[in-house]
Amino acid sequence: MYDIDLQKEKREIVKRYRALMRAWNSNKGVQENNLVRKAFIMASQAHFTMRRRTGEPYIYHPLEVARIVAGEIGLGETAIISALLHDVVEDNPDYTIEMIRQNFGDKVAYIVDGLTKIKDGYERLESTAQVESIKKMLLTLSDDVRVILIKLADRLHNMRTLDSMPASKQQNIAAETLYLYSPLAHRLGLYVIKSELEDLALKYNEPEIYRTISLKLQETELERKSFIQKFIFPIKRSMALQGISFDIDTRAKSVYSIYKKMQVKEIPFEEVYDLFAVRIIIDTPPEQEKLDCWRIYTLITDNYNPKLNRLRDWISTPKANGYESLHTTVMSPTGQWVEVQIRSRRMHEIAERGYAAHWKYKQQVDKDRAQESGLDDWLAEVRKILKSPDANTLNFLDDIKLTLFSDEVFVWTPKGHLKSLPSGSTVLDFAYLVHTELGNHCIGVKVNRNLVPLDQKLRSGDQVEVIASKKSFPKEEWLEYAITPRARYSIKEALKEQRKEQAAEGRHKLEEVFATYDFKCSKNNIIRFSEYMGFASPADLFYKMYQENIPAEHILKFIKLENSELHLPTKGPEVKQKREVPYLPAKPKSKHGTTYDLDDFNYVVASCCHPLPGDEIIAYTPDGVNRIVHRTNCPEAIELMSRFANRITHASWSNKHMNTFLAGLKISGFDRKSMISDIIRVISEEMRFNVRSFHIDTSGELYEAYISFFIHDTVDINRTIERIKQIEGVSAAARMLKFLKT
Repeated sequence: MYDIDLQKEKREIVKRYRALMRAWNSNKGVQENNLVRKAFIMASQAHFTMRRRTGEPYIYHPLEVARIVAGEIGLGETAIISALLHDVVEDNPDYTIEMIRQNFGDKVAYIVDGLTKIKDGYERLESTAQVESIKKMLLTLSDDVRVILIKLADRLHNMRTLDSMPASKQQNIAAETLYLYSPLAHRLGLYVIKSELEDLALKYNEPEIYRTISLKLQETELERKSFIQKFIFPIKRSMALQGISFDIDTRAKSVYSIYKKMQVKEIPFEEVYDLFAVRIIIDTPPEQEKLDCWRIYTLITDNYNPKLNRLRDWISTPKANGYESLHTTVMSPTGQWVEVQIRSRRMHEIAERGYAAHWKYKQQVDKDRAQESGLDDWLAEVRKILKSPDANTLNFLDDIKLTLFSDEVFVWTPKGHLKSLPSGSTVLDFAYLVHTELGNHCIGVKVNRNLVPLDQKLRSGDQVEVIASKKSFPKEEWLEYAITPRARYSIKEALKEQRKEQAAEGRHKLEEVFATYDFKCSKNNIIRFSEYMGFASPADLFYKMYQENIPAEHILKFIKLENSELHLPTKGPEVKQKREVPYLPAKPKSKHGTTYDLDDFNYVVASCCHPLPGDEIIAYTPDGVNRIVHRTNCPEAIELMSRFANRITHASWSNKHMNTFLAGLKISGFDRKSMISDIIRVISEEMRFNVRSFHIDTSGELYEAYISFFIHDTVDINRTIERIKQIEGVSAAARMLKFLKT
C-alpha cells in the first residue's frame, strides 16, 4: 500500500494545472480561459476517487495529456478541453456525452466520444477486435484529426509512466506503440513525439541495450558539445556578416535510431558517426524561404566541403507529411562527417509539431502552397481504405501499414507534373494514382519512353506514361503487382464487379444442370450444395460454375443424396475443427509478470531472429498447437504482439535446457595469413562448438567473415565474441540476428 497525503496531492494537482496553462499561454498569449478551468473541475470531480496503478491520483493523467497537447503538439482550447475530459465518460457512469455537449458544445462532445470509443488493442482478446479498434481510431481522421493527436498524447504519457506495469504488459504495449503509434506520429509530422515513443518502446523491449546506448551517449556528451561549438563558429560568423537572423541548435540522434543503425549496418556504437545533426533556423518571410535557405547552403559550403550524394532538397519537393528542410552533409576539420539541416521558422514549427502547425499555416499562407505538404492527400487515402467493405479484415492493417511506414519516390507525368508514391511502387500503382479508370483499362506503361512490364518498380526521376484501352480490364495477378492501398482497393472493386457478372452467369449454368436432373434450384438447395462442395458462400459456388470447375458427377452425386433423403454429412473440403490453445504450466508471478517454461511445450525457434537461452522471448501460436519462439525485440515479434495478442505467450528458458541452438557472428578487421584457421580454431577447438558454415569476403587488406555454429545460450555467444576479439587482426565481432550469408 501507499501513504496518501491529500494536501500534498492537492498542491501537486494545482501545480500541474498551472503548468498546463503556462504551456498553452506561452503559445497563445491569452489569459486563463473559463471553459478550460470548467473542464478541469469536471475532470477532477469525475476522477476524484480514482488512482493510477502507481498510486497517484488519476487526474494527473488527463492533466499531463492536456499539457502535451498544448505544449508539445501546439493545439488550442478545444483540444485541451477534450484532453482533460477524454476518460470522463468511460470511467464514470455519472457523466455522459450529452452532458459534455451541453457544457462544452458539439465539437468537444464529438472528440471525447471518439476518444471514448477507442480501446487500446493490447487490452482486447481477439486479433480481429484489435484490428477493429485500430480502424475505429483511424476513422476519426475523416472528421477531426485532433482525436488522433490527443490519442498520441495519451499514448505518450502512458509510455512515460509504464514502469508500474508487469513486464509482459510493458512488452505488449511497447510492441503496439512501435507497430502503430510511432509510425502514425511520423506520418503526422510529430518527429519529437515519434522519437520519444520509439525510445520508450526500446527501453521496455530491450532494457539492457537501451541503458548501454544511453550511457555511451552521456559519456560522450561533453566531447560532442566541444566539437559542435568549434564546428558552428565559422558558420555563425559568416551568417552574422550577412545580417541574417537565425538560431542554431543540435539534434541528438535518438537511442532507437542509433540502435536501428547498429542493427542494419551490424556495427558497434563507436562506428555510428552521425550521432547528431546541426540545425539552422532562419527568420525569413514565406516568399523568401527557398532563396534564403539556399543562401545559407552556399555559406556552409564556403566553409566546409559537402558530400554531394548526401544533399536532400525537401524544400522543392516536401515529404508527404509536410516536412520541409534542406539537408547537407559536410566534412569537418577533424575528418568527421556532420549533417546540417537548413529551414525557416515556419518549416521548423511544421517539422516539430506536424499536422497541428500545418493547419495553422494553411490558414495564414497561400492555400495552394499549404497543400503541397501532401497531408490532405494522405488523409484522403486513409479515408478511402477505411471505406472499403473489407477494411475489417487483417488485410486492412497491411494497407494502413504501407501508408504509415513507406518512404517516397517522386516521378513525372508526360506533361511534367510531379507525383509522389510510396517507395517500392510499380507503374501500375502510378496508373491508379492518376485516375482509377486509367488504371482499370491499363494495357501498358512507358517509363522514360521505354515500354516496361506492369510490375516494374519506379525510381525517383522517372517519367511515366500510361497506355490504356477500353477493352482491357483488371486481372487477379494485378494484386501481386500493386502495393499502394489505392491501387489494390480499386483492383479489388473492379474484380468484385467482374465476379458479380460471372457469378450471375454461373448461377444460370447451375440452374440448367439442376433442371436437367429435374432438381429444384431453390435457395435452400443452393446453400446445401454450396456447403457440400465446401464453399464459403453460394457466390463462390456460382463463380466456380462460371469457370466450369465443378465436375458434373459431383452435382449428380449431391442430387442423389438429396433425393434419397439421407442427408449425409458434407464431403467437400475438410473443415478443421477450432482448437483451443492449451494452457501452459505457469511459473509463480513476480514483479516481471507471469511467464511460462519453454520446456513444457513443443516449439521451434524463429529463423528471423534466432533466439538463444538467455534472450527475452515470446512464443507465438499460429494454429493453436505449434509454437514459434521469437526474441521480444524481433521486428516480426513486435508485429505479432500488435496483431495477435491472444496468440502470444510470454515464455522463459528452463535452467535445465541442454539443447544446442544455431547462432551467427559477423567478424571484420585486417586480413592476414592464417586468419581463417585462427577463427575456426578458437570456435571449434577452444570453445568446442560445432561450426555449420563459414563465409568470408576480402577486399585488399580488409575482410568480413560470417560464421554460424551451434551453442547452448547467450553466455556461450558472449564468451565467444570476447575471445574472438582477442585474435590479432579482428577489429569487430558481433552477433547476427539474420544469417544473410552462410
